[in-house]
Amino acid sequence: MEAKIKELHLEEHVLFINQYLELPVLLEYLQLTDVYLFTSSDPNQAVSGTFVYALSCGCPIIATPIPHALELLSDDSGIIFDFKNSEQLSEAANHLLADEKLRTQMKLVGLQKTAATAWENVAIAYASLFQKTGRGEEELIYSLPPIDTYHIRRMSRQWGIIQFSKGNRPDSSTGYTLDDTARALMAMCQVVATGQGKVKERYVKTYLNFIRYCQQPDGSFLNYVDKDGIFTSQNEEVGLDDSNGRAVCALGYFISCAGHFPAPWKEEAEAILKRTFQRFDRIESPRSIAFMLKGFYYYSRECPSAQTDACIWLLANKLAQIYRRTAEVHWRWFEAYLTYDNAILPEAMLLAHLAVGREEYKEIAHESFEFLLKKVFVGNRIQVVSNQGWMHKGKSSHGFGEQPVDVAGMVIALKTFYQVFKDEKYLRMQKDAFNWFLGNNHLHQIVYNPATGGCYDGLEENNINLNQGAESTVCYLMARLSLLSD
Repeated sequence: MEAKIKELHLEEHVLFINQYLELPVLLEYLQLTDVYLFTSSDPNQAVSGTFVYALSCGCPIIATPIPHALELLSDDSGIIFDFKNSEQLSEAANHLLADEKLRTQMKLVGLQKTAATAWENVAIAYASLFQKTGRGEEELIYSLPPIDTYHIRRMSRQWGIIQFSKGNRPDSSTGYTLDDTARALMAMCQVVATGQGKVKERYVKTYLNFIRYCQQPDGSFLNYVDKDGIFTSQNEEVGLDDSNGRAVCALGYFISCAGHFPAPWKEEAEAILKRTFQRFDRIESPRSIAFMLKGFYYYSRECPSAQTDACIWLLANKLAQIYRRTAEVHWRWFEAYLTYDNAILPEAMLLAHLAVGREEYKEIAHESFEFLLKKVFVGNRIQVVSNQGWMHKGKSSHGFGEQPVDVAGMVIALKTFYQVFKDEKYLRMQKDAFNWFLGNNHLHQIVYNPATGGCYDGLEENNINLNQGAESTVCYLMARLSLLSD
């Protein structure tokens, strides 16, 4: 008898393990499903695990009215039909299969509904409840996720890194951008240089090749490339200054850590970078100037020269002049508004100071950075400038519409300012800012996806944008890497 009991327990254990191992496969099938049919004929069935899996995978659902289905589909996120009523079932299935717009709407509602039930969000909700009902003295501790490049590698293709995704599935029809690929080059170089995470050299070479491909005969770069490697008309409709600046920044960073890669790659990057010199006098965009400054700071660490210093002086003087022209007593900033990726401006001025030693650059950096911190920190939480109208001098701004690129830029800049000023508050604020990705935000929901290594595209008033595009994912990784000790 005892042997039979042990045998039975072993079979149950094996069954459990097999079910666990097959779960990812089940979820992949559900993500490919147009309509999920839940046809239980038992009115006493309270809940269903596969029903919840289907909802969390974005499946439009047609279900019989068990209590679980009635509760979760009550807001038209699915269709209910009566037990054993095949006519209603067929009508509902035909209706959904013929209406792609309705299926998409149900998918989004289901995904948003289940996002808050992720284990990390449940943990945050319980911890917040304990704080409210208890003494409230205990601080919520967010654990740092391991370095994970899986989603970035999955988004990377022949040309570069795909621009957007639908959920966690790369959408190759959206093509590629120089902006995203330049960021990816910096992030993957840092992963290799620090020995963190999983990455192969070929990804770095792919990104470097893409930057070279985007460079034009006059030294400038185009930004938008379709899935077949053809430059799109969007390059003529949208300003390209920022993408040009990011390319210079990425090239400078790559050269600074080129010792980890084959020597010809460094020579190639230097040749691309030097072809940009002829364009510096035409650059007027503050962010483009800032990105270029950052790139030449990195470049000067590996290849110091009078020519490199001259480039830094030229760019830093331009940015300092922009600041002096706009800054006032109560508005210590480079423009009459705060928009996106703001932290790069004071950070670039500080790096220019480190490169050439001019004190004015350090003063402008510190003054403008302290101004920015007061605008985006509320207690121990960061709330970056909304992309819905920005923040104009003398006017109130919209409270929602936060993007990972802005948070990541602040996390990275705070590290730079701590390294120079040795003020412990910058380390505390860096940790608080990074925790935005882990749930320290107004929705108290995680923005990073630990299951994929991706990052959601934005934080809105009542929900998270659950797409995991290249910009948000790479920016998250760069922020995460900045928390590593040097």
